[in-house]
Amino acid sequence: MTQPVWPSWQGGGSSMLASHADRERAVDVLRAGFGEGRMEQPEFEKRVARAYAARTVGELGLLVADLPNGPVPQQVPFLAVPHPAPYYAVPRPRTNGKAVGAGVCGLLCLVSFGLTGIPAVVLGHSARAEIRRTGEGGDALALTGLVLGWLSTAGWVLVLTLLMVAAAVSGA
Repeated sequence: MTQPVWPSWQGGGSSMLASHADRERAVDVLRAGFGEGRMEQPEFEKRVARAYAARTVGELGLLVADLPNGPVPQQVPFLAVPHPAPYYAVPRPRTNGKAVGAGVCGLLCLVSFGLTGIPAVVLGHSARAEIRRTGEGGDALALTGLVLGWLSTAGWVLVLTLLMVAAAVSGA
């Protein structure tokens, strides 16, 4: 048999003032009894209202006297009780350094007239391979560096091709 929720209810502590925690424990016992089908909805609602209005522990004891004890309070401090896994924060994966470098080089392509385009492409491909292998974060940075690097490289190839065509046409 489980130990009683409020040991003072069985002794002479019935005139002791009830705390909020005592009222909540009584309501928990009432909920458990209602969930097990031990009382009807109107009786449950009436008892819950009386539990929240109760002034002494003895009044709460009378409300749950005909029900099983329900949940037993923890005897350990709250901070020592382990929490279920879903409440823990999921650690974020570490961001790949090459992905950061690819993103920075890709953005610098805009102000360096494309001089950092090739390093952005090299770092971007290398970072994406490492990210797939290790599961690190930063795939969006690597992809940004790749796209901007390829665009600036293609732009330089186009400019150089047009210059060579213009030189060939003007020299002929």
